Amino acid sequence: MDIRELQQHAVEFVEEKGFERVSFEQRIMYLMSELGELTDDCLKFQFEQDVHKKQEIKENIGLEMFDVVWNIAELANRLEIDLTEAFEKKIMINQTRTW
Repeated sequence: MDIRELQQHAVEFVEEKGFERVSFEQRIMYLMSELGELTDDCLKFQFEQDVHKKQEIKENIGLEMFDVVWNIAELANRLEIDLTEAFEKKIMINQTRTW
């Protein structure tokens, strides 16, 4: 799935689940909540010693990353931002930046 497909998925999922009633501010709070869950799992991963538990946490990190990216896609849709175009523009900007 590429970025445009993810944004289209977000459009369809919002319609299917009735999420259009969620305000912009609520969506931002959901994003922050998902970022917190991702952070928690990353901390668990860092300190886990058991290889099998570490793999389970890693898989969950991927799922939490999806939740974060999905919320960003949904916010972009509400603002009519094409993330593919925004990413391409930012990549070009970063090529000439001094770090």
